[in-house]
Amino acid sequence: AIEATQVPDWDRKSEMISSYSVPELVSQALDAQSADIAGISGATFTSMGFSESLQAAMVKAGLG
Repeated sequence: AIEATQVPDWDRKSEMISSYSVPELVSQALDAQSADIAGISGATFTSMGFSESLQAAMVKAGLG
């Protein structure tokens, strides 16, 4: 399972982007079984941060 512990929500736009992008990013990562995901157009920074954070968590867990 993947749990986003912190997402951008410091303003209304960031909160809106996170609300639709994080579930899709989780789905992409689960489908890929890795942090190598396509990301989401319009949520570039969120996608990059998600991928980098997931990769770091996987390395820490000895999975990547």
